[in-house]
Amino acid sequence: MYDLPYYKEQNEQVIKEFIDQHPFAFLSGCDSENKPIATQVPVFIEEHDDKKILRGHIMKNTDHHKAFLHNQNVLVVFTGHHTYVSATWYSNPYQPSTWNYMSVHAKGIIRFLDDAALVSVLRKTTLHFENHNQHSTTVYDNLPSEYIQKLMKAIVAFEIEVKEINHVFKLSQDRDAKSYENIKEKLKEQGEDGRVIATEMEKRTKGLFPDDKE
Repeated sequence: MYDLPYYKEQNEQVIKEFIDQHPFAFLSGCDSENKPIATQVPVFIEEHDDKKILRGHIMKNTDHHKAFLHNQNVLVVFTGHHTYVSATWYSNPYQPSTWNYMSVHAKGIIRFLDDAALVSVLRKTTLHFENHNQHSTTVYDNLPSEYIQKLMKAIVAFEIEVKEINHVFKLSQDRDAKSYENIKEKLKEQGEDGRVIATEMEKRTKGLFPDDKE
């Protein structure tokens, strides 16, 4: 992670919103042989007693479930849109090209929960992705009880007490004003990733170049 001060977002609410908007995260750790393992799961962040908690669920008896039982230290990575940035867009083009992206890393301790907590997690997950449509056939409370009983035997809920959050919002903040503006305009001509990154850069323009006449 490029842990540099000019790639940092000072507003904690912006970081939380990024996590909320990108819930399908990489959950990784190490197994009993210190080999890395990872999976991707939707997780949701909440705060209780001044602690940040991530909750989700995974399938039982997988390599990652067994690894997390052995080693509770985990890393959760939230990623968003990202895009190539050509050095030909800089005021001085004789430099290496780079990549703009936004990413949040949460380190914490995972523990597995009981069936009551699993029901709560499943309800929240299905309602979230069904846009809180309680009549959707996929919402937990609308599924057949026989199917639910079979499903719950195969999965387990977890919570992660977050001990540390780091992030990088690498959006060309280290460039001069002329390069920054040109990068934004070039990215607007790209696909969705480029346009989204350009929009994020636009939000930060005034704060980066307060003396700019524009």
